[in-house]
Amino acid sequence: MKKNYLFLLFAVIFINAVQAQNDAPVSVVKNQFKINMLFPGFVYEHGFDAKNTLYSEVTLGVGYRYSSYYDESSWYVFPTINEQFRHYYNLEKRAGKGKRTARNSGNFVAASAYYNFKSLNTNEKYGNYDPSFTVAALWGFQRTYKGRFNLEIHLGPGVNFDKYDTEFVPVSNITLGWVIGK
Repeated sequence: MKKNYLFLLFAVIFINAVQAQNDAPVSVVKNQFKINMLFPGFVYEHGFDAKNTLYSEVTLGVGYRYSSYYDESSWYVFPTINEQFRHYYNLEKRAGKGKRTARNSGNFVAASAYYNFKSLNTNEKYGNYDPSFTVAALWGFQRTYKGRFNLEIHLGPGVNFDKYDTEFVPVSNITLGWVIGK
C-alpha cells in the first residue's frame, strides 16, 4: 500500500514538473552568434528581456549604380555595420502552434541604423561610392532550423544620409548562415 502512495506521489510531482515546463514563457536567447555566408559577415544578438534584442552585424554590402550619362551600370562592394533594436512579437503564437522558437525563430519589428563605409572597388567613370548613414523601420523574420542553419529576411522604408544628399530608400536584407556556439 505504501508503494502505491509513493508511486502516486512521484507521478503527481512528475506531471506537475512537465506542466510547469509547458507553461514556461517563451523567450529570446540571451547571446547568439551567427556567421553570414551569403554576404560574408558576423552577427551578435543580445537578448535584453523575453522579446527584445540588440542585433549587431558587420558584413560586406553590395550595391548597384546605373549612369544614364554613360549608359552603363556598375556593381560595388562596401563594408557595413548594422545595429537594430528588435521586438519579437509572435513567439508565444508560434510556440502554441508547435512551431520552432529556438534561437530567436520568430517575426520581428525593428528600428535600424546602418553605416556604409566607402566602397572597396572603384570605377573611374562613376567615382567612388561614398560613406553613408541609413535609418530605417523594418519588419522581418528569422528562422533557425535543425543543424543551426539560419535564414533571415527583413525589409522596410529608410532615410539615407550622405555628404551629397538625403533621400528615402528601400532597405532589405537576406541572410543565410549558421548559428555558432551553444
